[in-house]
Amino acid sequence: MAAPAFALFETPIGPCGIAWTAAGIAGLQLPEADAEGTRRRMARRFPGATERPAPPGVRRAIDRILALLAGHRDDLADLPLDLAGVPDFDRRVYEVARGTPPGETTSYGAIARRLDAPTESRAVGQALGRNPIAIIVPCHRVLGADGRMGGFSAPGGASTKRRILEIEGAAAVSAGPLFS
Repeated sequence: MAAPAFALFETPIGPCGIAWTAAGIAGLQLPEADAEGTRRRMARRFPGATERPAPPGVRRAIDRILALLAGHRDDLADLPLDLAGVPDFDRRVYEVARGTPPGETTSYGAIARRLDAPTESRAVGQALGRNPIAIIVPCHRVLGADGRMGGFSAPGGASTKRRILEIEGAAAVSAGPLFS
């Protein structure tokens, strides 16, 4: 399988990166401190990937991500993903998480219950912590059972999570302190 290609794009939250293969979007990198930091992170995440202009299908995905980050409601659930190498449990978690619409939130426990694995909340959290396609797989919409933000493995941590939820108009952003 050939290494993916990637492109950087500017967003309201900073310079993001997107990687793709012929099968679909393979990664989305939330912003580092600057574009060069995001570029270096993409190179580490996708060894051998080449930076190039996004083809039309990826450009449309970028435009939809930008619209979402400008406050437009789009669940991005129809965007094709390349989850090659992602464990089956994680794929199932991502599929359930993708069903959470913008402006709404769910919990790790609720996802575990939907997977018929009610004692696996922590495993759900770990799977979301490994999410290679943030925003498209909306791990930012998953909160603790008490509504707290909890952690967020993306750069900026829980404050980035809160900012994306605020853009989406989620009522839960006022629930509880930033960290659990």
